[in-house]
Amino acid sequence: MTDPVEQAAAALADNPARASQLAKVLVMQNAADPRPRLILASALRRMGKPGEALPLLLALAAKWPRAARTRYELGLSLSLLGREEEGIAHLEAAVSMEPGLVEAWEALSNTAFALGRYVTEAQAQARLARLSVADARLAAAAEAVALGHWEDAERVLRDYLASHPDHVEALRLLSDCLSVAGAHEQAEALLRHALTIQPELAPLLFALARALFAAQRAEAALLELAPLERADPANPAYRNLRAACLALLGDEAGAAAIQSELAARYPANPRIAVNLGHALRTRGDRDGAIAAYRRAAALQPTNGEAWWSLANLKIGVLCDADEREMRHILQSPCLDERERMRLSYALGRLLEDAGAFAESFEHYAAGAAIAVRQRQTASPDYPQQGADISTLFSEDFFARRQGWGAASAAPIFVVGLPRSGSTLVEQILATHPDIEGTMELPYMGSIASRLAATGPDAVSRLTEPEVRALGEEYLAQAAIHRRLGWPHFIDKMPNNFRHVGLIRLILPDARIIDVRRHPMAAGFSCFKQLFAKGHDYSYDLAELGLYYRFYLSAMRHFAKVQPGKIYTQVYESLVAEPEAQIAALLDAAGVDFAPECLRFHENRRAVRTVSSEQVRQPIYRFAVEHWRNYEIFLGPLKRALGDVDSNWR
Repeated sequence: MTDPVEQAAAALADNPARASQLAKVLVMQNAADPRPRLILASALRRMGKPGEALPLLLALAAKWPRAARTRYELGLSLSLLGREEEGIAHLEAAVSMEPGLVEAWEALSNTAFALGRYVTEAQAQARLARLSVADARLAAAAEAVALGHWEDAERVLRDYLASHPDHVEALRLLSDCLSVAGAHEQAEALLRHALTIQPELAPLLFALARALFAAQRAEAALLELAPLERADPANPAYRNLRAACLALLGDEAGAAAIQSELAARYPANPRIAVNLGHALRTRGDRDGAIAAYRRAAALQPTNGEAWWSLANLKIGVLCDADEREMRHILQSPCLDERERMRLSYALGRLLEDAGAFAESFEHYAAGAAIAVRQRQTASPDYPQQGADISTLFSEDFFARRQGWGAASAAPIFVVGLPRSGSTLVEQILATHPDIEGTMELPYMGSIASRLAATGPDAVSRLTEPEVRALGEEYLAQAAIHRRLGWPHFIDKMPNNFRHVGLIRLILPDARIIDVRRHPMAAGFSCFKQLFAKGHDYSYDLAELGLYYRFYLSAMRHFAKVQPGKIYTQVYESLVAEPEAQIAALLDAAGVDFAPECLRFHENRRAVRTVSSEQVRQPIYRFAVEHWRNYEIFLGPLKRALGDVDSNWR
């Protein structure tokens, strides 16, 4: 005969009302037994009545303070009643008493997420990862992945998979490591193999969606995400990934709507507030973005991303009170290093706006030093990279392949160094009625990386049909972002200067515009910018100089071997005589003059780069010589530039 208490407990999952009825009878029959009262409290909580459950749980916890499941239920009920901090304390007590209580760890992770308690959330996720795997070695690797210790985990996982090649969880964990390292195709291959073993496993599908997004294949990511959303439409991780995918595809309104929804559901989570700020900034809602960033900073004063996002608006948002607050936070020896980096850049920007250039530079340099310490790869050999480009893409190379590639004059590539005026040029062009602005598209770099992985001579081995296919592949991928269907579109990926030879090969009719700025001005502007990702060269002044020389040598080489195929737009000239320069720029882009391009700042299109606020204003000359306020600190940059400092046009 079934134990009545066990029968009541079994009903909790599927029929809490029935469990409540059974538990009430048992409480009346045996008031001394705590189990029916705990079942009754759990049933009430599951029925949406945490207020009725709370007195029962408080009484149980007072009499049996070491009962882990009572603490677990108490933590959940308090959280549902809006007393999340108290709830976390009881959930932490529950897992300390019973470390294997998975439900309590899950509740702790969810509650910590709602409050933006990221350290607690990560620790809970790490313990859940360890508990989910029986094998001790694999459990340690799972915990390392949850904590972001990718390299440590990767070594263990590769060794484990050598003897267990079809272990689904090991495949998923290694894919996470590879995706973070930028090995997107390998990560996808592992996940697709794992899905042949367990085709509908939600963690695998979500990992695949995240890996595809990391590879900037948003449309493919959304396809994998769809069945997960149907099964769990309110899942915040799924909703956040959808928002990120929509933003990548140019649906700023859709992305902002989801981030607004998440911010309403999780008002105490500063990371969500920051994400909302980013979405609103892209849409051009300056005041909304400021409010979201301010909320994040209020919720978590040490949130460096919130402070840097405010400073990065470049419109004097920060005030004296903010300066005092940031200085106070930076004095803490316990401040997380990444937050210290972001706060250093934010304070540097505030002091720059105030004219305190020497102290401003100190903070920029402090932030850059942290970025250098966190760098994952060694500095490349830029002279060798430049020599490789010159050797491969010779006059003879192009002469023997004349007429190859996909025939399309639609793409306009805007290349150069970041912070050199490329967003301004994009905004001017995108105001033309025949030109659509998209974003910094990743596809040319992805094609180049794929070719490089097959050998140093991969490009020279391509056949004419293969070259045409690559051009058509790029056009098909870019088409996802062409929401207006206009004759031309802009790809504003600055680093495409590395791939000018590939562009000229696979898309010979595309226009290429090189936006060039004084090397000291461009270099310092990069140095004081904390980029979201990439651009590791920008945090070291000497390396910045070498990188500029590499860029300039590449552009000069292509100007020599492909004369007339690349238009150089000097930023300083554009600022000095905008009307004449804009007319010439439009001609170089292959379109007729359109007077509205002179009023580019009135264009309310979404702008996704750090210059979004600047290009919504008329051209101003302030920035041209601004770097000279910092000239005495830029010796390493000047020395690395050498003769390029005065010979760059």
